[in-house]
Amino acid sequence: QVQVMESGGGLVQSGGSLRLSCAASITIGTIYTMGWYRQAPGKQRESVAKISDAEGTYYADSVKGRFTISRDTVKNMLYLQMNNLKSADTAVYYCHVGYQLYGPSTRTNAWGQGTQVTVSS
Repeated sequence: QVQVMESGGGLVQSGGSLRLSCAASITIGTIYTMGWYRQAPGKQRESVAKISDAEGTYYADSVKGRFTISRDTVKNMLYLQMNNLKSADTAVYYCHVGYQLYGPSTRTNAWGQGTQVTVSS
């Protein structure tokens, strides 16, 4: 019912910027949260930033002041502007979409396939 696709990853030098985009195509239900996660080699997937109807905006401490998340609710698009990138930001970035079919009890998740971000020092 929901398809998710990320774009915008790539190779950038330390201190540089990248903008990730996520397109969510939904046929049934409504989206209540969208967010970005990342997974570096040998590490667990972690939350980077998210926007939800009920809780507003969240940023991981490691990206506060450098990353900005934004959402276009009409187009079901999600963006992540990443500035002052560091080598520690190197990871595969995944877009997460939380949606519900008929109400909170029917909430489920959809993930994109991920986009690689590599920051060279």
